Amino acid sequence: MGVPRIECHAVLDSTNAEARRRAEAGDFGPVWIHALEQTAGRGRRGRPWRGGGGNLAATLLIPVDLPPAEAAQVSFVAAVALAETVNALAGAEVARLRWPNDLQVVGGKAAGILVESGARPGGGLWLAVGMGVNLASAPPRDQVERPASALADLPGFGLVAPGDFLTVLAGRFEAWRETWSREGFAPVGRAWTRLADGLGGACTARLPDRTLSGIAEVLEPDGALRLRLDTGEAVRITAGDVFFGES
Repeated sequence: MGVPRIECHAVLDSTNAEARRRAEAGDFGPVWIHALEQTAGRGRRGRPWRGGGGNLAATLLIPVDLPPAEAAQVSFVAAVALAETVNALAGAEVARLRWPNDLQVVGGKAAGILVESGARPGGGLWLAVGMGVNLASAPPRDQVERPASALADLPGFGLVAPGDFLTVLAGRFEAWRETWSREGFAPVGRAWTRLADGLGGACTARLPDRTLSGIAEVLEPDGALRLRLDTGEAVRITAGDVFFGES
């Protein structure tokens, strides 16, 4: 496929919203939609996500010919590409991943990934892979559920222009997308596990109908998190809010 073109906008309500509008109009990309400022950015579960001010807001719109369960693995592809981009620019292994796709640096969440999808009339799906990265600044502690950080907080990292960061990220993402397409999820899962933070430690999963605590054992072959409860029961976590270091 080659690295998709990058389209930069001064202001958008949301890069994911723009991707959805295009897909629903019959344009499935591939294209990176980048906004220097977002007025209505959002993360998982509709939570607001800051845009602008030197931070990255971008969405990759692509068509895929996969069933929904397999297509959802793209979030791990994105997470690995994102962590590798940070580590490459920092020149050190400073980025870690928390299930399923939160980027952690200097003790806080520095990026989030939001994947949305829909059916294409001729079959298959369109995917909107949205990424928000705190390049220059992070939101105050009282505005977020978990501690947040910015890449500018990394010693020696400095300020990186969003467009420059996205250029590297787009290349890394395409390399991993091709690996995923050619070899399936296994190599992506191994790369994610190598970059993972929290596996083998205490974990609390807040699900829609209950809260579970135990040990986060391993990433399963399909991307689910295996949580070992105090009773010895193993539970597969496929969605929900997961907090590490808590049991």
